[in-house]
Amino acid sequence: MEVKKLIGLSPLFMTVFLYSYSTFMVIPAITDVTMSAICPGEDECSIAIYLTGVQQVLVGLGTLVMMPLIGNLSDKYGRKALLTIPMTLTIIPLAILAYNRTKNYFYAYYALRTITSMLCEGSVQCLALAYVADNIPENRRTSAFGILSGITSTAFVAGNLSARFISTALTFQVSAVGAMIATVYMRVFLPESIADVSISALHSTKGDVNISLLDEDKTSVKIFKTMPSFDDSVSLLRSSVTFWQTAIVAFLVSIGDVALGDSILYYLRSTFHFNKDQFADLMIISGFGGIISQMILMPMLAPVIAEEKLLSIGLFFACAHMFLYSIAWSPWVPYAAAMFNVLSVFAQPALRSIASKQVGPHEQGKAQGCISGLGSFANILSPLVFSPLTALFLSRNPPFHFPGFSIACAGFAVMIAFAKSIMINPAPPGSSSKSSSNCDCVEP
Repeated sequence: MEVKKLIGLSPLFMTVFLYSYSTFMVIPAITDVTMSAICPGEDECSIAIYLTGVQQVLVGLGTLVMMPLIGNLSDKYGRKALLTIPMTLTIIPLAILAYNRTKNYFYAYYALRTITSMLCEGSVQCLALAYVADNIPENRRTSAFGILSGITSTAFVAGNLSARFISTALTFQVSAVGAMIATVYMRVFLPESIADVSISALHSTKGDVNISLLDEDKTSVKIFKTMPSFDDSVSLLRSSVTFWQTAIVAFLVSIGDVALGDSILYYLRSTFHFNKDQFADLMIISGFGGIISQMILMPMLAPVIAEEKLLSIGLFFACAHMFLYSIAWSPWVPYAAAMFNVLSVFAQPALRSIASKQVGPHEQGKAQGCISGLGSFANILSPLVFSPLTALFLSRNPPFHFPGFSIACAGFAVMIAFAKSIMINPAPPGSSSKSSSNCDCVEP
């Protein structure tokens, strides 16, 4: 990895760290806040599980449309301009719970969090991946994506450490302030990664001081044409067998990840009476595993092990740790399962690197947006299945005694992804130099 290029990415790394820190630190606390607002004094609450599921479905519907659009627009107008939108919107719902966490304020947070997430959930990570791809040659992208994920894992650990030692009220206040600082830092210090991004290129003034109404109409039509349609996304998926296989794996992994994320905290609270501090401890262990893997192991292994192999290794351990969670027989077992994260985190950087090599250098936003869009589709489907399943098996009258049944089912989805990942062939040399006509996600 060229040191100068990594140093050049330091403003991006700091932006991702600050943003991720501010959003991750509320995760251990939000379950307690939700339960206190909806089902005070209880360890099991089906309403809270269903509300989380409904939110995931709505967010998935929104981001299914928005993620490809944001990725495509970032290719036209620059990563920095598009990063401003999600980073600013994130501040609003955090500020509500920073002010108050009673029932009415929780529902206000829930509504605004759902709306803002529909517009921009996951877009910061998507745009950050495209930014890295703009600056790093394809033979080094797996390591670079791993380092970016390592930065995210570092923020994950830092955020959960903060949540572990400060009160719930202060957690949301620090989170809101951190989100503001991240946005200001990004606007001031992050340079644009696409050199030829210019508003003048769209307006075609050709030296004229004033822009005519006709020019403005043409610009509006051009902006409208940048919006991706379903056919455009299908065209990109068909452009490469490898991209199609990668997309299937990404979808299945997202199904499992969303199911695990929606179920695990309620499962641990119901089964072992975990609270905010224990959730934070568990996430810190998982985050440290991610840091070790992505900051140390991946840069060492990526040059000597094909990213397709790294993807398979990551998925194997991802389904193994889900299965271990599902059959936890003692409170120490979830902590042991979290240590599998050392190897399971190989999957996402490898997956994104494989996808990035299937398109040209000016289409990275499209590729990452399409993969993220498939993850959003999983956000729609997964809660429809797993939220009722989780509520059923955590209720007082389950069909049979298996509290972690929904998590085991999530593990089976990732197991199928693992089997599919073995079939992915290495990208041919120079594949990323394809012309836009061969792999456009959207119509120019």
